[in-house]
Amino acid sequence: MSSIRTVSILGAGQMGAGIAQAVAVGGYEVRLYDVDPARVAAARAEIGASLARQAGRGLITADAGAAAAARVTAASGLADVGQADLVIEAAVEDEAVKKAVLAELTPHLAVGALLASNTSSISITRLASATDRPDRFIGLHFMKPAPTMKLVEIVRGIATSAATYDAAVAFAESLGKTTTNAEDFPAFIVNRILAPMINEAVFTLYEGVGDVVSIDTALKLGANHPMGPLELADFMGLDVVLAIMNVLYDGLADSKYRPCPLLVKYVEAGWLGRKAGRGFYDYSGPEPTPTR
Repeated sequence: MSSIRTVSILGAGQMGAGIAQAVAVGGYEVRLYDVDPARVAAARAEIGASLARQAGRGLITADAGAAAAARVTAASGLADVGQADLVIEAAVEDEAVKKAVLAELTPHLAVGALLASNTSSISITRLASATDRPDRFIGLHFMKPAPTMKLVEIVRGIATSAATYDAAVAFAESLGKTTTNAEDFPAFIVNRILAPMINEAVFTLYEGVGDVVSIDTALKLGANHPMGPLELADFMGLDVVLAIMNVLYDGLADSKYRPCPLLVKYVEAGWLGRKAGRGFYDYSGPEPTPTR
């Protein structure tokens, strides 16, 4: 492992919980925090259940799973969060929210603490400006689901130091992850390519070129994708896809990144995908059913 020993995760949603699990399995002590304590309790329960499922499939021993689950504790507040060697921000994909969270956290940080954001699209340089340590701030973009996906995108801001970069790479690799370096441009590498593909699939649906099943089947069988683009959008969260497209559209000022009106409408309706029970598929029954 790297010199990092304790890691705080700021945000106990799906990504925060997944990162916490991956980090705990890597042998680190994890402090999980959310403004809603109920989310932390729910996340810890899901982490325990997920590790038990992995043990049941022989991917991890029962003892190792139980030990990893025990390493995830609830942080008592921001003062507790800030005393970790590394703090990973995993709040919603909204720049104003992330900056507010980071600004509130900063006075509580230990002198030598490193800061990272799991943002999937927002400028690391701008987020770092909300803190007192832009040289110790970096992007650690885990993929969803974080416990099983092998990639972590490493994104340096303009002020990120070489020592911070080296520590971040060593940390990610200690979790068994493969890292890629992305420059601090809107949406980095993965979502610069992936989100526009999903957006184009939504346009294809919007314009009547194909229905949900046809579009997803075409990409799964015609391009050998494990999930169709609309299925993947539901998995990621349509609000997340829209947020990434807005970052691209605003940051690059190119009309090719304009979010599809149908994507906007679904998000406005609260049809956010799996987490909401409805998106391009309806998840209320035993099997997902296409909604268009």
